[in-house]
Amino acid sequence: MELSNLSNSTRRTAHFLITLLTALAGGELFMLLNLPIPWLLGPMLATLIGANLAKQYYQWPGQVRNTGMIIVGYTIGLSLTGSAMGEMARQLPSMLLMTVLLLLFCAGIALIVSKVSGNNYKTILLGSIPGGLTQMLVLAEESEDINLTVVTVIQVIRLMMIILCVPLLIFSPLFGNSSTAGDAISLTTANPATWNGLFPNILYFAVACTFCGILGQKIKFPTAYLLGPAIITSMLQISGLHGPRLPSLLLNAAQLMIGVYVGLLLDPRKLNNKVLTLTLAVGSSIVLIGGSYGLSSIFAYLESVSGATAMLSLAPGGMDQMSLIAHEVGADLPTVAGYQLFRTFFMFFAIPPLFKLIFRERKTQSSTAG
Repeated sequence: MELSNLSNSTRRTAHFLITLLTALAGGELFMLLNLPIPWLLGPMLATLIGANLAKQYYQWPGQVRNTGMIIVGYTIGLSLTGSAMGEMARQLPSMLLMTVLLLLFCAGIALIVSKVSGNNYKTILLGSIPGGLTQMLVLAEESEDINLTVVTVIQVIRLMMIILCVPLLIFSPLFGNSSTAGDAISLTTANPATWNGLFPNILYFAVACTFCGILGQKIKFPTAYLLGPAIITSMLQISGLHGPRLPSLLLNAAQLMIGVYVGLLLDPRKLNNKVLTLTLAVGSSIVLIGGSYGLSSIFAYLESVSGATAMLSLAPGGMDQMSLIAHEVGADLPTVAGYQLFRTFFMFFAIPPLFKLIFRERKTQSSTAG
């Protein structure tokens, strides 16, 4: 029986299951190949290919994506511990200076890439800002005149370049480290999260995070389903309620929920000058890593920290990955986590309203000039 002959509800369920199976296959393939963030990029790529071959059979409700974002927001809120906040407060001026310099550097790269590629500056800027793949894609989706495919391509390439290149750089003789990663205890396995440890506290956090995500969306809070849960989780933890860490299965599921949604939004046909755009994305990522290294040299001099600590603190990658590398090379883990966390929250709170304000002003000026 063809799917077109089924009822609407049955057909939607069938399309959802086809999409889910495709995403699971993509995630498993990325796992087998030991590729970075497999449960985000694997489902994203698999559904992208599947939907472009047979778009009529693929469907992914927005509510599922929102659930994934609530889970990610909760995990971000868990990172805002007392020790992390203390470290952030002590080095706040330095953190702010380095973060602003890194953003200005990214803005300069985006200006050059937009001129060469022919894409609008707004799109390239969102692709270049190291604010986290999920956050930037959500902001891109909420903004006008944005080519989501270009933003995703640049962000994914940047993220993969960071994950692949920064460890090689840190373990190189440039930082005086040898490849001793195998001798270290992984931060993610030293104290694994268990299902039994979730209850009953996870129920309180689940209700609070869901409520704040929905409320934030209604009042048009930027990236509401991420920020709402992150904020309430931090507040509940500070008030004394323990937030349990989530098992890897839930975190992988959240990445899949988001990855599938993004994969179905992408349309390669909207990617103008494919070879040029990909080449510029790789080139700009290399320049960004070089700029981060330059800023880390300044940071190491100002704060009297090791080169590895400075580089990992400023590397435009994920906090989890950078903290793990810091653990393995003996860098100052609280400093690395503090800087990465500060940049994450700075991107969350400052970039969305600032981005909208700047381009609203430019649009107003253009209308007035016209």
